[in-house]
Amino acid sequence: MTNRINDTVIDSGGVLIVGAGLAGLFGALKLNRPVTVLSAAPLGAGASSVWAQGGIAAALGADDSPDLHVADTLAAGAGIVDPNIAEIIAREAEARIEDLSALGVPFDRDTNGAYVLGREAAHSRHRIVRVSGDRAGAEIMKALVAAVRQTPRIRIAEGLVAFQLALEDGRVVGVYAHPVTDRAQTVFVRAEATIFALGGVGGLYEVTTNPAQARGQGVGMAARAGAMIADPEFVQFHPTAINIERDPAPLATEALRGEGAVLVNELGQRFMLQVHEDAELAPRDIVARGIFREIQAGRKTFLDARAAVGDEFPKAFPTVFASCMSAGIDPRTQLIPVAPAAHYHMGGISVDEHARTSLPGLWAIGECASTGAHGANRLASNSLLEAVVFGARAAADVSPLAMHARTLTAIAPHGRPAPLSRDAVATLRHTMTMNVGLERNASGLRQALDTIARLERAGGNDADLRNMTATATLIAAAALQREESRGGHFRSDFPAASEAWRHRTFLTLDEAQAIGANQTAGAIQAAQ
Repeated sequence: MTNRINDTVIDSGGVLIVGAGLAGLFGALKLNRPVTVLSAAPLGAGASSVWAQGGIAAALGADDSPDLHVADTLAAGAGIVDPNIAEIIAREAEARIEDLSALGVPFDRDTNGAYVLGREAAHSRHRIVRVSGDRAGAEIMKALVAAVRQTPRIRIAEGLVAFQLALEDGRVVGVYAHPVTDRAQTVFVRAEATIFALGGVGGLYEVTTNPAQARGQGVGMAARAGAMIADPEFVQFHPTAINIERDPAPLATEALRGEGAVLVNELGQRFMLQVHEDAELAPRDIVARGIFREIQAGRKTFLDARAAVGDEFPKAFPTVFASCMSAGIDPRTQLIPVAPAAHYHMGGISVDEHARTSLPGLWAIGECASTGAHGANRLASNSLLEAVVFGARAAADVSPLAMHARTLTAIAPHGRPAPLSRDAVATLRHTMTMNVGLERNASGLRQALDTIARLERAGGNDADLRNMTATATLIAAAALQREESRGGHFRSDFPAASEAWRHRTFLTLDEAQAIGANQTAGAIQAAQ
């Protein structure tokens, strides 16, 4: 059922999940008790999960094993993957695939009923479980939404945007939200256990494959409440967003390159052959920078799938085919223009193996969380896997908790949403793209931190903007602090990896702001 959104205080029934993507809905289904799910958009719309094309990584092939999956995950993560977490997701993958299949997800199967497995970059085996070629995210979400609507203990509160955590004696006791249609109204949703499933940070950048609302709100809210944030500097740019000037940009799935599609420039040269021994199947950060440098050199870049896919395009990759055709490009006979786009955040709210954050009463799952599974560079199709594995783990951790009756009294929020300034958001996105993007350096990062701080001051108590600037501050400060290049983080002034930095980053918002303040003060002093 859908809760009315004109209440001042809402009782979640004990458990509250904020976010209705794959992690949030799967977690709700795995809980064995009543739960309320907050969804800003209508259920099944607006989640990054819907747009996921490749599939879910799982070691199901006869020539594969969880150990091999772990090894590939560790290698892609550039030395800072948490091996315990990598092993957890690899070993629990098969059970979660079976859960999804039981919920009605129509995974591709052969005539014998076995899963059809694809291969993507940096995987040593075919282990990507797909749906209709490139429709994994859409079909998985369709099945989950249907299951959720048929589960009476799951209550959906649509049209509510969370903007601040509610704290009571140091414990998270729910969230403050406002209706999508009325930013001036505040709703307090009380909960004993709050699970964040709020997606990523792609919307902080000018070119992204993420929904517009994926602007780091979950990380920002948690950080403003004092939560520990992990690895925020590691932002993955998908190499092959379809470059047709749309926001968000449609995606040309990595599975195309797995099938043999190649990257060429406007001169017809396969430039990745000179960049990495695996060429188009190199890790994403390397492919993204290879394309970026071609563009920086003034050459247009394209994905050539004519020979690899050709006439099979409409059936094999219907989503990509439709996106191309809508822009007047027939990928069966024409090259697909591509460019890198902000795609996935390896960092986020720091959580343990049960999805617990550093704040009592708060769990985090999906892209807003940082489990340590991805290190500096996510292995393709491990994101949907991590979402379901940790959705189930959070549910298992929360389900047995005792829920105490509480007086439903609202606590005054620290800030209130205001009309969000389009100019401020545009400036923030441009700053992040130019200075905290694919290639970074100290000067640009200092400039970004200064601009972000000015935007936050100008925004006053606008809680939504402050959540965005908090996340942007964390990304930029951690990137400035990490004086090396590793995975998705590339410093042109420190282009090599450093053994001294072969570890994860953990910091609070206060620490990130102090880094920015110290750097700004140092720059002013140096200029005098």
